[in-house]
Amino acid sequence: MKFLLDSNLASCCAVAREAGIEAAHVRDHDLQHATDFMILEFAQQHAFVLVSEDTYFGELLARQCTVAPSLVLLRTYEPMTPDEQAAVLLANLPRLHDDLDQGAIVVIERSRLRVRRLPVLPPIPEQREQ
Repeated sequence: MKFLLDSNLASCCAVAREAGIEAAHVRDHDLQHATDFMILEFAQQHAFVLVSEDTYFGELLARQCTVAPSLVLLRTYEPMTPDEQAAVLLANLPRLHDDLDQGAIVVIERSRLRVRRLPVLPPIPEQREQ
């Protein structure tokens, strides 16, 4: 499994690589000025799991009703160092492998983990009895 880390996670990417994770930064693929949609499309075309702190990627995935790419959202409400970001990510990857492999949005917080399988489908409208 390979990971594409968003713009603000460059240092976290370096730490992940040092830990043996196949990780690339958007800059490695000249995507540092790309739109979120272009980054998501690139991740899908090249079988990356996208890692970001930007919740807009989740919204884009939900609108597309697709199963790829998987997304890991690092959501911390207080600043974390790149080492702390990488540690939180690396500590959770083993248990997330199957979900990420099959398509999911994963939200990782310091003390909580949430997984939503893709595709994210819109709610089914209630049908009235006639």
